[in-house]
Amino acid sequence: MMNDKMTTQKKSLVGKSLSEKLWLGCIYAILLVTTIVILYPVIFVIMGSMNPGQTLFSAKLFPDHLTLDHYRNLFANTDYIIWYKNTFKIAFFTMILSTFLVVTTAYALSRFRFPGRRHSLMAMLVLQMFPGFMGMIAIYILLMQLGLLDNHWGLILVYAGGSIPFNAYLCKGYFDGLPKSLEEAAKIDGASNLTIFFKIMFPLSYPILVFVALTNFIAPWMDFIFARLVIRSNENKTLAVGLFEMVRGQQNTEFTLFAAGAVLVAIPITILFVLTQKYMVEGLRAGATKG
Repeated sequence: MMNDKMTTQKKSLVGKSLSEKLWLGCIYAILLVTTIVILYPVIFVIMGSMNPGQTLFSAKLFPDHLTLDHYRNLFANTDYIIWYKNTFKIAFFTMILSTFLVVTTAYALSRFRFPGRRHSLMAMLVLQMFPGFMGMIAIYILLMQLGLLDNHWGLILVYAGGSIPFNAYLCKGYFDGLPKSLEEAAKIDGASNLTIFFKIMFPLSYPILVFVALTNFIAPWMDFIFARLVIRSNENKTLAVGLFEMVRGQQNTEFTLFAAGAVLVAIPITILFVLTQKYMVEGLRAGATKG
């Protein structure tokens, strides 16, 4: 009888191990397929930028020989450098302005009690439920009345203002997790609210600051829809708008040139993400769980 029990237990363990191995194999298969689906377009664009041909049909995943002519043509025969400068200017000032607005708003909501605070938090939650393009017509009319159409500062103000609801709510959760005893000790020593914010809270919020700054740099860097709506003149075009209009109406005859431009667009974002990935994950996790 004992032997029968031991045999039954062994069979159950063997069946359990086989089901676990099968489940693990399915997970690895899904991850492998997902990796291929993600990496194939990236590799195709990179290799397409170094294909000797010009059209989409002539581009090969593994060309017979590689060339950098498309990168040379991009700088010599287009306004790519101007587009790059414009995009960097918009992304940089958006990052600075939005980070300042987000952090100060989040700190005020976390540490101060004032009339309308609860309604402000509720409004931030509600605003996140609506897609940004719903307000594009209203924003377009507002920028037109302010004389900020075809102006980089119009884009910067809209990007910075639009980043406040989600990021401020995230930063508030981070500030809620910081001990209030630090501020109380500083107030006993005679420190003002500004001194406490800049000399105590600001250094302690480095992870969430990196996350907010990087996300607010990436958003305008990659945006096309709103920039296409606002920007009109050639000297004010961003990378997304410039590259789109470079191939528009040409039946993909400049695909390899477009691919070269797309690769150069992705390089700064990739480097920033690799260098700050640790802080991004830490800041996002802390802001989402604390408080």
